[in-house]
Amino acid sequence: MLKHRVTTAEHIRRQIKEAEGKYWRQTDFSSLPPAAVNQALSRLARTGELERVSKGLYYRSRNTKFGHTRPSLNEIQQLPIKQQLHPAGVTAASLLGFTTQNSIQGEFAISANSAPRTIIGNRARLHTRRPTTWDDLCANDAALLDFLRLKGRLSELPPTETKRRLLAYFKEGERFKRLAEVAETEPPRVRAMIGAIGQEIGKNTKELDSLRRSLNPVSKFDFGTLRNLRYAKQWQAK
Repeated sequence: MLKHRVTTAEHIRRQIKEAEGKYWRQTDFSSLPPAAVNQALSRLARTGELERVSKGLYYRSRNTKFGHTRPSLNEIQQLPIKQQLHPAGVTAASLLGFTTQNSIQGEFAISANSAPRTIIGNRARLHTRRPTTWDDLCANDAALLDFLRLKGRLSELPPTETKRRLLAYFKEGERFKRLAEVAETEPPRVRAMIGAIGQEIGKNTKELDSLRRSLNPVSKFDFGTLRNLRYAKQWQAK
């Protein structure tokens, strides 16, 4: 067992020494035991071969004629994370053109329990544990689902213009089909709203049936600003 740990640590050390000016995380060694990787990275930080930037994030400096390079906030914020960050809240509404406001460092949603603050910023607002179906969505698709979750309340537009813009998004390409397919992981009110939108933009009964069957027929849903959808009542809006 000890030999395995030493071998893992040495493998990590050699790989890190070959790449100067680079950031390292446990996920960079996904083929190795996570606990052993974390121990090796922590040990390399204690011996000065790595610099600990934040929890789970390390930096291997590069020697230049001006001295050793330092971690850059801009570089850190460009690092990929395992789950995709999606616009949410005010950031989503702004992306879709429903508001001109935005938060200072943005508002995001992710399917994971957390995201590295060194990447998203300390002042960014983060909504965690979204369905894993969000991982494969483009930014606009995720923003639309988030907008529906919030019942359109972040729109600065008049209700009629909010509805017009929303319907226009759902008419684009295969968007309605994509979002209807992932709707089963969304709250019932979102499924109901997608059904009402689909009926209003002329989707056929077959496309709407699965959404309708997923709803408790005696439930009523708060559509908020989107209660002006033409078929809201048929989709159990309050």
